[in-house]
Amino acid sequence: MSNIRSLFATRLYHARLSELGKTAVDQEELETSCFAIAEEDGAGQDWCQENGYPGYTSYASLTDLPWRFPIFKDLRKTLDKHVKAFAEDLEFDLDGKKLKLDSLWINILPEGGIHTSHIHPHSVISGTTYVTVPPGASAIKFEDPRSAMMMAAPTRLPEAREELRGFIYVTPEAGDVLLWESWLRHEVPMNMAEDDRVSVSFNYGWG
Repeated sequence: MSNIRSLFATRLYHARLSELGKTAVDQEELETSCFAIAEEDGAGQDWCQENGYPGYTSYASLTDLPWRFPIFKDLRKTLDKHVKAFAEDLEFDLDGKKLKLDSLWINILPEGGIHTSHIHPHSVISGTTYVTVPPGASAIKFEDPRSAMMMAAPTRLPEAREELRGFIYVTPEAGDVLLWESWLRHEVPMNMAEDDRVSVSFNYGWG
């Protein structure tokens, strides 16, 4: 009898931010803080303009959000718990060490804005928590990491099982957190909503 197994799984963690942690993260305060920082961060605004980045990101300008604003300190504590749970699911041998937050940044994507395909080098786990997701806002798109090695393989059927598809679209809600291994290529297609799509992204390293 034939035996067909799935090998080398790519795991995606999807949860409500509020599921773990004793410290509640106030979504309204988090949204207000994101917009306040964006308005005051001249260096970040300049970087976005110089690099053709739509909307705003603090990625290249601010590296100490948990120190600047208590709400981001609360967020870090909660993210630590989610990342720990995901690392356990991945069965990482961390040799007694912990995965630690090494970067955290704000993304404000306006109508028509996109975030092109990319990975997060030098990190172990990356992710995003969603602050504001207006109706019609773009999903996040994940790419099968084997794409470059498929050579002459035919495309998949439209109704193919999720684990066999070349791309997976996940539509989050405000208050969700998504985690994935940092080598997984992903992008944010064009935001078709009239309102801003606001999120906070992050990387965790080892050691």
